[in-house]
Amino acid sequence: MTHTAATSADHASVTETLDSWLTTFGDEDANAAELLVDRHDPSAIAFTTIDVDDDRLVTRDLTYGELADASRRFATALADRGVGPGDTVGVLMGKRAELVVALLAIARLGAVYIPLFTAFAPPAIEMRVWAGGAKVVVTEPGQAAKLDGIDSISTIVAGEQFDALVADNEPIDRSVAVGGDGALILLFTSGTTGSPKGVPVPVRALAAFSCYMHYGLDVTADDVFWNAADPGWAYGLYYGILGPMSVGRRNLLLHAGFSADLTARIMRELGVTNFAAAPTVYRSLSKDPSFTGFSLSRASSAGEPLTPDVIEWAQATLGCEVRDHYGQTEHGMFINNHWHPDVAQPLIPGSMGTPMPGFSTGIVDGQIAIEAAESPLMFFTGYLDAPDKTAERFTADGSWYLTGDTGRKDDDNRYFFTARDDDVIIMAGYRIGPFDVESVLITHASVVDVAVVGRPDQLRGEVLEAFVVLADGVTGTDELERELQQFVKNGFAAHAYPRTVHFVDALPKTPSGKIQRFLLRQ
Repeated sequence: MTHTAATSADHASVTETLDSWLTTFGDEDANAAELLVDRHDPSAIAFTTIDVDDDRLVTRDLTYGELADASRRFATALADRGVGPGDTVGVLMGKRAELVVALLAIARLGAVYIPLFTAFAPPAIEMRVWAGGAKVVVTEPGQAAKLDGIDSISTIVAGEQFDALVADNEPIDRSVAVGGDGALILLFTSGTTGSPKGVPVPVRALAAFSCYMHYGLDVTADDVFWNAADPGWAYGLYYGILGPMSVGRRNLLLHAGFSADLTARIMRELGVTNFAAAPTVYRSLSKDPSFTGFSLSRASSAGEPLTPDVIEWAQATLGCEVRDHYGQTEHGMFINNHWHPDVAQPLIPGSMGTPMPGFSTGIVDGQIAIEAAESPLMFFTGYLDAPDKTAERFTADGSWYLTGDTGRKDDDNRYFFTARDDDVIIMAGYRIGPFDVESVLITHASVVDVAVVGRPDQLRGEVLEAFVVLADGVTGTDELERELQQFVKNGFAAHAYPRTVHFVDALPKTPSGKIQRFLLRQ
């Protein structure tokens, strides 16, 4: 597949479209609920939910009209529990209709939505709930038990309780307009350096999400779009929930877990044409010889660099390239191998692409960086209650945002990823901070010191390895390794446990006491 460079007429169109989004979502009277749902045709389909029952795909279309009515009624229920403008509400759910209804209801009240990843263990959930000051957590039956130990938190569970609150309450009569700078989401980072940090996401970020949906993914009205990422993290929330509603495009929400067979069935039975997922999904599909014979118009990947074998496989199996895109929680996607013909360029293996309209980028001190004043779509202004961590993200004069990832660019302004922040571990598209895992392991009675690093893995990109110094008199055994792995699953997250635990006499450290993780990675 070939693409030609954009013409001057294309650039004029891009500028006009960008200005329209900035005006719409950045207005001082911007109302998130109106922009996401109320302004759309009430009969149009916003999402199609997918469940599996007796090996059958059970689908349900959710229209904008249904979402508008249900969210107004649920907003009344939340208001009765004391939720108002500026308050925060946690949502601990997978990809289901109630998640979207809850998000919209929270927005109607001028409150702030805190996404909680369903693979998190109770301590990780509690940390985010308390740090964000959540008054209420909306959850689903399989997750509700994780909230039992959190004091003074009101919970609402999907199913009979949730449905009754929607059915029995009158619709709220108005939605609160918080303006473009008002907070819509409080999303915590994965804790790549220190404890997880809260990223306030304002309403005007919807302009950036719209831009990526249009120029990065090129989702058209005729597409059957499926972003398979989890809404507990940025890519799934920004571009699987908020982005589609911002531009009025349908997305598929699969409540079941991933498998190559199920993915193939959904693509065939629902006629998927535009697919977005993490590289690990594509790697898994490429290992299944039965996954073949598709004809997608667009396929996109985000979370970590694609390997050449996946790119080659995709062209033959999916009928199109898989295009690599790059971004972070703090600002969303901003360097992409764009699909839209107005900005698309030929795919260069190893390149993450070119800057997205609305972002001015460069290489500063070897790092991929965003020029803040020249990037109207940049929405990050600082972490929640963490001025020192915020300052670390910018150059001394505040003019450049530093990603922490090193890279280079060629003469055509194409960017190439060269290395990442030394501490971050990217597993199956999830950015995992070693601090969270180490913080759990060090509390085990047998552990006196610990360091966690990433190890290359053909399927997941990276997996976690732990190097553990044991207390006197304790012997490292296979049984203890399994115990420590389960300890992390219970104390942090089911997906983020160390696949291997090395028992060592000491950890390599600098004279100042900092762990030399580069030696452990070697």
